[in-house]
Order: sequence, then structure tokens, then C-alpha cells
Amino acid sequence: MTQETEYAYKVAAMYRFIPIEDIQKLREEIYGYTDQNVPSICGTLLLAPEGINGTIAAHPDDMDKMIAFLDEKLGVRSANEPACEFKFSHASEQPFNRFKVRPKKELITLRKPEANPHKLVGTYVEPEDWNALISDPDVVLIDTRNDYETKVGIFDGAIDPDMKIFTEFPDWVENNLDPKEHKKVAMFCTGGIRCEKASAYMLAHGFENVYHLKGGILDYLEAIPADQSMWKGDCFVFDQRVSVGHGLEEGDWKVCHACREPLSAEDTKRPEYEKGISCHHCKDSLTADREKALRDRQKFYAEKYSEQ
Repeated sequence: MTQETEYAYKVAAMYRFIPIEDIQKLREEIYGYTDQNVPSICGTLLLAPEGINGTIAAHPDDMDKMIAFLDEKLGVRSANEPACEFKFSHASEQPFNRFKVRPKKELITLRKPEANPHKLVGTYVEPEDWNALISDPDVVLIDTRNDYETKVGIFDGAIDPDMKIFTEFPDWVENNLDPKEHKKVAMFCTGGIRCEKASAYMLAHGFENVYHLKGGILDYLEAIPADQSMWKGDCFVFDQRVSVGHGLEEGDWKVCHACREPLSAEDTKRPEYEKGISCHHCKDSLTADREKALRDRQKFYAEKYSEQ
């Protein structure tokens, strides 16, 4: 892999389920610290009573200071603690437009109080042990991500619930799985946080053997060589890289700015595709007002960057 020092931005993805009593105070402290010490910071941090989640990026030296600050406040690098994940990757260009700290009721919205990772979670499976687990014919393998993410890549043999939003997961489980019949369930997501809640929900509803990929797809792609991998395609990520592959190298996927659907290289050659305006997913539903707004935005950014 190319050495990290050759990349302009260091990217940190993290979550930790840890009680936060005063979200507004912590939010102000984070903004105060970044304003004074981390000028290149971008990305989003979510704060909820149940913990922290987010992906941020900065120049390498700035990122080191930022993570030290968050670790002091919330222990984001507590690798040996349950319901906590942290990992670095890289980006050749600024992957987010700005920095935001957003208060939320839940880190990942499920609206099921019994899905509480503070109380119970499924069995973590290290990336090195994942292939053996999902090769077991008795294991039901479930992708807990949304449908636009699964289009970019998925594990061989996995079930795609075809969800628009994560809150559809409990209904899908109720309609498709039975704890008496499905004795072993394994699940995966991008970085692991959805599986914390999904596994807690399933355990609360009678499923006994629930496993999930520790560190999610990102840890798997970093740890497992391509020639030993059971992953097909790239992994969708929520920044301007759009996707990453094995070794967490940046992929070739793009995203439509109108409808946010991921687009392959072949998709961008279709006649419906116009950068920043439309793609084959949304061209027919694009209103005149929406098209004008998108063209105005494209013009604004073109002028902005031409002046730099």
C-alpha cells in the first residue's frame, strides 16, 4: 500500500457507546478546540446520550491532535472495550466540505429501546476468522446496510434485506427470520456500529447465536488480502471518496449529487448522466426547479474553485 505520508488527509472513523450527560457542553468544547487547534478538520461527529459516532478528516498532524483530544474526552481509542471501534484510513483530497458536530437522539436511528449495546451485543468476530464463519452452511449472513450501499459491494452469499433506511430492519427480521429456525446469524456493516444495534435487537428478541464482523467491512478489507477475500466489489463510504477497496484504496465509484445514488464507471457513460445534475436513477423525475438549483450549485462551485 502507498505510505500514509503521501496522502493529504488522514481519515478517522469511530464510534463508542458511552453515556454522555451534557451533549451541548461537549459540542461547544469540541468546536472550541478545533477552532484553536485543528484548522484543517472536516467531516461529521454525532453526539447522543448513548455515545459518539462519526468520520472526520484532517491533515495528519492536525488529526493526531484531534484524536488525542477526543480520546481524553470519550476514550474513542478504547480498543479493548465492547461497543467501541476506531480506525484510520487516508484520502488524496479533502473528503468533506466542512466540519459539523450534530446532536442526535440515537447514534444510529432504530427506535427500539431494547436494542441497547450498553446492555448486550452479539459476538464479535475478527476479520481473520470471518471467512470460516460465513462458510458454515448453517449460518445466515445478513447485510445490515441500506440498498444504495449494497449496490457497490457485498459478501458472497449474503442476504440483502433491500432496506431504504435502517429503521426497516426490525420489520425485516420479524418477517424473514425465526429464532427457532435460524440458530446462527452473522451480520456486517461498514464500520460495525449498525451491527451493535442490530445484534442487540436480535438478542432481545430471542436469537441466541448472533455474530457480527468486528470493525465492519473496512477492517476486513484492510486485513484480508484480495486473493483470500470473500468480498465482492468495493465498500461504499460516506464521503467524497464514495468507495474503497482492499487495502482501503480509493475506488472508482462516483455519486450522483441529485439523488445520492452511487454510480459505477459504466453508469457515468450513460446518456442520462450529467455531472452534478442527474443520472439514470433520477433523470426522469427531475423537476425544472430542482434542475435549475443543481445547475446554479454547479456554477457556484466552478467559479469558487477557479478563483483559488
